[in-house]
Amino acid sequence: QPIAPTRGLIYDTQGRLLAGNRATHNVTLVPELLAGGIGGVDAVIAQLENIITIDGNDTKRFKRRLRQARKPYSSIPLRYRLNEQEIARITVNQHYLQGVRVEADLVRYYPFDHGFVHALGYVGRINDREVARLDAVNYSDTHHVGKLGVEKYYETELHGQVGYQTVETNARGRVLRVLEREDPSPGQDITLHLDAELQQKATQLLDGKRGSIVAIDPSTGGVLALVSAPTYGANQFVTGISSTDYRKLRESDELPLFNRALRGRYPPASTVKPVIALAGIDTGLIRRDYEIKDPGYYQLSEGGRLYRDWKEGGHGQVNLHKSIVESVDTYYYNIGHKMGNEPMTGYMAKFGLGQVTIFDQPEAVAAVLPTKSWKRAVRNASWFPGDSLNLSIGQGFLSATPLQLATMTMVMANKGKWHQVRMIKSIGGIEVDDIKQLQRSNPTIPDDINLRRSSDWERLHKAMIDVMHSSKGTGRRSGANSAYKIAGKTGTAQVKGIKQDEEYDAAKTAERLRDHGLFVGWAPAEKPAIVVAVIVENGGGGSSAAAPLARQMFDAWLLERNDG
Repeated sequence: QPIAPTRGLIYDTQGRLLAGNRATHNVTLVPELLAGGIGGVDAVIAQLENIITIDGNDTKRFKRRLRQARKPYSSIPLRYRLNEQEIARITVNQHYLQGVRVEADLVRYYPFDHGFVHALGYVGRINDREVARLDAVNYSDTHHVGKLGVEKYYETELHGQVGYQTVETNARGRVLRVLEREDPSPGQDITLHLDAELQQKATQLLDGKRGSIVAIDPSTGGVLALVSAPTYGANQFVTGISSTDYRKLRESDELPLFNRALRGRYPPASTVKPVIALAGIDTGLIRRDYEIKDPGYYQLSEGGRLYRDWKEGGHGQVNLHKSIVESVDTYYYNIGHKMGNEPMTGYMAKFGLGQVTIFDQPEAVAAVLPTKSWKRAVRNASWFPGDSLNLSIGQGFLSATPLQLATMTMVMANKGKWHQVRMIKSIGGIEVDDIKQLQRSNPTIPDDINLRRSSDWERLHKAMIDVMHSSKGTGRRSGANSAYKIAGKTGTAQVKGIKQDEEYDAAKTAERLRDHGLFVGWAPAEKPAIVVAVIVENGGGGSSAAAPLARQMFDAWLLERNDG
């Protein structure tokens, strides 16, 4: 008989249990021992239906397992999580339920069931596809496997190695004695950079909203929080979610099953303006003292389309510092037109946009960094000057995930220094230094960014601090009265196209067509300890919808945290 190994545990950075195992009792059938053998399955299930509750899904899943390759005389679960009364009823009727067993088992349990699934993933019952790729010997007595996220990526480490015992049974299959035993090797415990308290805080901040919050430790690249909202509980998936409950999740307009943090593709809007400014000055295409007079719009040609600024009437005389602090679109239309597609996309790539740079979140996507060749291949069209103007303010074809925006901001906070973004902190109690041995994919890790003039980092940081703390900064309300300095950038991503002679009015716009609010930033500004990216779908302006949530995340990490 194979003996399943105990699955390794998952802990947060402070040692709090995120994924454990708890005892449960299941009713299982050994088809070869049933009256009538495998052909007697339906009769035995009908008998059991008179004793305990068994629904159609239980039977369907059992028969699917029966068809899968397995060792003869191994048991197949029919129903999980029996209560004491159900165990007693089966025991009383055991004398005529030949081949039916009540078996104790350990199943996955998530103590924090709300708000953690998009970061951790979950385990679920092994399906036909997984049977084909899993090691038949090592999984011969295992019924569950990692389905998503960390649980899926670290399946090899968490699963362990199967054990065996040789037993003597009577004619009814009851075990009389164990003749020989080789114990299974339990799976390894893993610790993540994730902080349960911060994850809960982010979940609470997004309650009732659609969006995402991602926080990263800029000194390590470790993910401190990764939340997608709305969320759902992972425990219901472990032993099999009902068709009704799954249909509700799948058909919900709020898309709770969709991992916005890793897969949501949003226009990054003004959050990329510091990168565009850096591209302009580092390449020498604009001088550091480059200024424009902003009338509130930009035209590629006289009498042509108006590319409007968010502020009617414009911002007057604008230099690079003011363009970031007050988020002046017209300034970026000007320099975007000068630069064209390159070097804007080249510098965005240096900050991780358009690439998957986390290695242990298998669902992460690259989103879209629209180069000239991309547009030719995907849209079968040339790159136009208007495309460059849209790109310069983070709109148009450009899209990014919340995780990418947090990664971009980490590199900015670190003045060009890259770290491998990751969930994992240690395995089996040993800190993970050489992560290459854990990589089952090839994430792109750009080189550190070395500017021609390193003082340009200070120039950028000073502007982002003034976004939060100067009298005209777009994030000043969220930066007010803070016990530490914040560096940040707000963004408002347009969802609905607006005609030339039309004005945007949130009150008259359908909720799903309203602007997305975005924020990226770090704190403390001078010695970054945490980087945060926030997206609130259809929440309105980034300064009103996203920046206040980031401020609360900063406060939670820097002022309220319990280090255990």
